[in-house]
Amino acid sequence: MHTVVVGTSGVTASDVLAVARDGARVELAEEAVAALAAARGIVDALAAKPEPVYGVSTGFGALATRHISQELRAQLQRNIVRSHAAGMGARVEREVVRALMFLRLKTVCSGHTGVRPEVAQTMADVLNAQITPVVHEYGSLGCSGDLAPLSHCALTLMGEGDAEGPDGVVRPAGELLAEHGIAPVELREKEGLALLNGTDGMLGMLVMALADLDMLYKSADITAALSLEALLGTDKVLAPELHAIRPHPGQGASAANMLAVLKGSELTGHHQDDAPRVQDAYSVRCAPQVAGAGRDTLAHARLVAERELASAVDNPVVLPDGRVESNGNFHGAPVAYVLDFLAIAVADLASIAERRTDRLLDKNRSHGLPPFLADDAGVDSGLMIAQYTQAALVSELKRLAVPASADSIPSSAMQEDHVSMGWSAARKLRTAVDNLTRVLAVELYAASRAVELREGLSPAPATQAAITAVRKAGVEGPGPDRFLAPDLAAADAFVREGRLVSAVEAVTGPLR
Repeated sequence: MHTVVVGTSGVTASDVLAVARDGARVELAEEAVAALAAARGIVDALAAKPEPVYGVSTGFGALATRHISQELRAQLQRNIVRSHAAGMGARVEREVVRALMFLRLKTVCSGHTGVRPEVAQTMADVLNAQITPVVHEYGSLGCSGDLAPLSHCALTLMGEGDAEGPDGVVRPAGELLAEHGIAPVELREKEGLALLNGTDGMLGMLVMALADLDMLYKSADITAALSLEALLGTDKVLAPELHAIRPHPGQGASAANMLAVLKGSELTGHHQDDAPRVQDAYSVRCAPQVAGAGRDTLAHARLVAERELASAVDNPVVLPDGRVESNGNFHGAPVAYVLDFLAIAVADLASIAERRTDRLLDKNRSHGLPPFLADDAGVDSGLMIAQYTQAALVSELKRLAVPASADSIPSSAMQEDHVSMGWSAARKLRTAVDNLTRVLAVELYAASRAVELREGLSPAPATQAAITAVRKAGVEGPGPDRFLAPDLAAADAFVREGRLVSAVEAVTGPLR
């Protein structure tokens, strides 16, 4: 099994994906262990002094003015975990929880948190044992960390609360730790706070969304190319020289992808035949501009993610000169904004795909295709209601595009009076990515059927490869009405698992 080694300088997106989705093992680098020990020495020295230090010998948040005596500090650390493990709602997905835990470990290993090496090792042991704390949907405002989600993870380290074992069964965390020979941690000064205070949940969901959207944007270029073929559109608008004079990188990449997918098609360029058109509709002609703007948004979000992956997010932090300083680096605004930006881009990409689908089904705009791509229109309804489903998904995506980061709500007796709502932005982006996949699956279903109905003209080798592969995946072609939901589910799986992109890239080579 692949092993990810965590040092002091952060981790990569591929590390997060390996641990969260592939179950990779985690090891602590020697430099991380040394940094942990050095920072802990500083915290221990401050804890022994009579002067109060926030997070070490004081309460937290609005209660930070109380100095805590030494005999109560272990209880304080336990209490902050127990009281903050206050999540509600549905369970969060296993991959999200593993990303959350791994990214918290990343910050702990930076040497800026003051956590003991044995606590960090226990975090790695829990990940390696495939024990997944039960984390709930609600409880983070995206400021002072993803508090409730991280607290549920810390509770598992203490041997309390519930967790899911490697067999998928939820049991008391103490039982699972004992079965794997992991001793529960006894938290000391600052450690409870350090385990809760980060943007790890929203960052993990951002990293996974970026990976999914990289594949889906390629998928969207393919389905747009299929629709262009089915509508007998022109590929002249994809010429590199046209996109060179408006040099947005994403636009150029999308146009190049569509041009590569359409190479060798006999279906393009017929817009002046039986039903002359000066130019194609925006949803066809402007596909690279819309998908390209989304790609550029992805690039910006990826830059923010890379910076956050290299960050140590905690409060207070241990600095190399021995100071322990309070700060605001836990605020999730940088991550929250790009999560919201991506939700907007996803909604628009789905919207333009739905417009192309509707055009394929409308006999007044489809340039010779049967109404709703039906076998015997009137007797058969064809794909009429598949487009309804797609439209419902797009409508939902528009609602999900409303930014969460614009909706701060104060907490902690007005001490934490401006929050990012980044966790909420991440949760709705996950739904948006799922719905975009379904929207593209419907466009693929409609466009592939429409291309097959254009008798006498051959599609491009790449689009033919996509159609052949999707038929082998259980998505049937033209014919009388049948139970449609299984076909749509098979098309969804075909897109979601990356098989559409793989089928096309087998002909075109890697898409951009």
